[in-house]
Amino acid sequence: MLFTLLGILLPVVYLVLAVAIHEFAHAATADRLGDPTARAAGRLTLNPLAHIDPIGTIALPLSLMFLSGGSFAFGWGKPTPFDPYNLQKPRRDAGIISIAGPLSNLILACVVALIIHFLPYVFAVFLVPFVIVNISLAVFNLIPIGPLDGQKIIFALLPRDLAYEYQVIMNRYG
Repeated sequence: MLFTLLGILLPVVYLVLAVAIHEFAHAATADRLGDPTARAAGRLTLNPLAHIDPIGTIALPLSLMFLSGGSFAFGWGKPTPFDPYNLQKPRRDAGIISIAGPLSNLILACVVALIIHFLPYVFAVFLVPFVIVNISLAVFNLIPIGPLDGQKIIFALLPRDLAYEYQVIMNRYG
């Protein structure tokens, strides 16, 4: 019973931590690029409470974990605000801000995977889901549809005219 409960709650805790790091990376990058919006909103912190969306970070993941017997969770955090008018190159900088979240999750997954390599199996088994959660969050966020980070990344990478056509299509159908 304890291991079942732990198997359900631990991935949700991992999701909350991964989302907090992801959103902090967006906020820190935006702040570094000259936009103080996230700092002013109190989002330039690793404190998970600042990034929690009650439905997307707690209720939905817990419900899905219980309904799936601990095998599936999905969720999101509060989107980190930024004002493109505060950025020197808004299209490029929005792409940089957007890639910072998934990149932070991939770096964290690599660091934890390296730590797992040196831990005894008894401890390592508890950290493997954290690696999976971080990789899943990064890959999912790279899907190029709104409101995911991938849309802004693609927008920043495409040539200007094509980027605006893409944006119109995404706004209409995304």
